[in-house]
Amino acid sequence: MKGYVFHGPGQSAWEEIPDPAVKEPTDAIVRVDAVTICGTDLRILKGDVPEVHPGTVLGHEAVGEVMEVGGDVRTVGPGDRVLVSCISACGRCRYCRESAYGQCRGGGGWILGHLIDGTQAEYVRVPYADLSVHALPGAVESKDAVLLADIFPTAYEVGVLNGRVRPGDTVAVVGAGPIGLAAIATARLFAPERIVAVDLATSRLDAAKRLRADAVADAREDPEQLIADLTDGLGADVAIEAVGVPESFEMCTRMVRPGGHVANVGVHGKPATLHLENLWIKNVTITTGLVDTYSTPTLLRMAAAGRLPTAQLVTHTFPLDRMEEAYDVFARAADTGALKVVLGEQPHKEVAVPAV
Repeated sequence: MKGYVFHGPGQSAWEEIPDPAVKEPTDAIVRVDAVTICGTDLRILKGDVPEVHPGTVLGHEAVGEVMEVGGDVRTVGPGDRVLVSCISACGRCRYCRESAYGQCRGGGGWILGHLIDGTQAEYVRVPYADLSVHALPGAVESKDAVLLADIFPTAYEVGVLNGRVRPGDTVAVVGAGPIGLAAIATARLFAPERIVAVDLATSRLDAAKRLRADAVADAREDPEQLIADLTDGLGADVAIEAVGVPESFEMCTRMVRPGGHVANVGVHGKPATLHLENLWIKNVTITTGLVDTYSTPTLLRMAAAGRLPTAQLVTHTFPLDRMEEAYDVFARAADTGALKVVLGEQPHKEVAVPAV
């Protein structure tokens, strides 16, 4: 088969690799019908994630058909159309028992495209299949469903739920890339008074407007003052950081109100300054986190009911064998206007989501 292989910083290729095989009785082999590219994949290519060894197939999000399962897999079988989660869960360790799957100590967590071969290939081996893949309803197209493998549960859990968005809140989302846009969409489920999107790119601010952000602000034009003006000087109830650079995190800590929440979602590659000399007196709660994907079944039901605007985030589609071109388009988002690129998308039969 072919897959997209990391060979070191700045070096990668779509090339022939060995077919995956069942190694453990909890494994599933999935034929990849749709896959997407994450900002974390770009960080790996830059050399910012040293745990990824040369020779690793990238990718941690996919939709596909189960081809083979190990003897211990009970929830899916050959022929089932499934979502491959970005997080694998052993189901037995302390963290998995607490639904904190991202912190799995039994060999799971974020491993696909990180510690083992990932999903940007024609086939992928998925460990711990019973908890790490989800049967898909036929009503959800592959290009939409693949966004539920990572960005929607990440934005919802690490941004909206950790930030404790409530009715009537002012929510500032700093960063209107795919994660920030998914945070806007899922924050709206809690009926905030207003959502303010902050970004440098006009195209992304326009996308935020389409997703019903109530106000947008260019990051270079004092968005903190806009938040102050909208809240009579109080500040945002919730500030969601969705970029992963020091400037955006520190901006969130300045624009949040006393007693408010800063929910950091962005993946940081450099240190950020925590200004405790200003924050200690403000009763501010700061949360961080890797997604656990415990919300994926709920989000799948909402997507099937048409309650999530997944299609609005997909700007480019490609066949699998144009992976290198797709990476180039996604990496040059400022020029191409790319939000999410989806590769593949095969026809499928309807599969019912089991009751939860």
